[in-house]
Amino acid sequence: CPGEAVPRCVKLLSVDPANYPDAPREGIRRVLEAATGVPHPRGERLNSSRIEWIRMGTTVATNALLERDGARTALLVSKGFADVLHIGSQARPDIFDLRVRCPGVLYEAVVEVDERVVLAKSEPPGEESAARRGLRRVRGETGEQVLIEREPDLDALRGKLAALRASGVEAVAVVLMHAYTYRQHEEAVAALAREVGFAQVTTSSSTLPMVKLVPRGYTATADAYLTPHIKAYLASFVAGFDDDISKVEISFMQSDGGLAPADSFCGFRAVLSGPAGGYIGYAKTAHTPGGPPVIGFDMGGTSTDVSRYAGSVEQVFEARLAGVTIQAPQLDIKTVAAGGGSRFFFREGRLAVGPQSVRAHPGPVCYRKGGQLATTDANLLLGRIRPEHFPRIFGPD
Repeated sequence: CPGEAVPRCVKLLSVDPANYPDAPREGIRRVLEAATGVPHPRGERLNSSRIEWIRMGTTVATNALLERDGARTALLVSKGFADVLHIGSQARPDIFDLRVRCPGVLYEAVVEVDERVVLAKSEPPGEESAARRGLRRVRGETGEQVLIEREPDLDALRGKLAALRASGVEAVAVVLMHAYTYRQHEEAVAALAREVGFAQVTTSSSTLPMVKLVPRGYTATADAYLTPHIKAYLASFVAGFDDDISKVEISFMQSDGGLAPADSFCGFRAVLSGPAGGYIGYAKTAHTPGGPPVIGFDMGGTSTDVSRYAGSVEQVFEARLAGVTIQAPQLDIKTVAAGGGSRFFFREGRLAVGPQSVRAHPGPVCYRKGGQLATTDANLLLGRIRPEHFPRIFGPD
């Protein structure tokens, strides 16, 4: 707040529908009331005239990926490559493991698009030229020459997309061969998908215009799978403010530690949004210039994030989270699907933990809100948690 030397801090449950619809907005409301002395009633749209900017991080995408709770998604891929993302790169993280587990995919259906673009190469002597075969030669965005063997059959594709939409699929990822240099086919298919009624359409050429089809496809499907959740969260957050919120600069933390305007914040760049905020926070407050490196251990409700800061931000350009490989600049954070809200199960006579979470609402049993057994309950019973160190926000009193 202007004129105050110490920032105001508010601790809230991330989900508490009995008391407020949105935790970040409720935190803003309480700070405004305390700083201005002007009442901001909880049931009314929040007056945003005194707000200059809002900067946030969120674990919406992280949790959706860990719990496989994203949008129902379909993959549109060049004909003949329906299984390309399921086959993947065939990399084996543990080369001596005799039980190789094939990673799952984020899409539930595949539609093959009858189209074909190939790179133009020098034609061997005696082979019929591309011109004589009636193939159109064009210059791609990378300067490479490509041959258009088949334009997309949009009429045949329309019926398939309509059937997908009628089945409840919400999002599609369009991943076509050589779209990194010739994106026109992807754009034509994407336009048809939007016309059919898909609200979320991601093209690999706009998400990650790189040569390799598999990583480009992984990243595009992750974006299609996660972005609808991001958009729904943003709409819910903004809906609680008055019309002046359009004048407020709203930024969200991206996986690379930078800020992005709310209208360009998307799924594949939001996977580590929440953990990235923690990384930047401890890097600024816990590390002494010239001192030893600092280890960050950020345990939340669904995941635990571990990172290291030694004076400069460490980034990677490919990361694997919950079995999904995403190629995008990201802070070097290792995430596992185990947190304070990881749910306990009895499976085959043994106690198992996660990856499902009891979430902040109703939360673990010790929240006294009718929740289910979770890691936090075990730590409380073992004496590892000191209740007196927690804010008084649990239970009826």
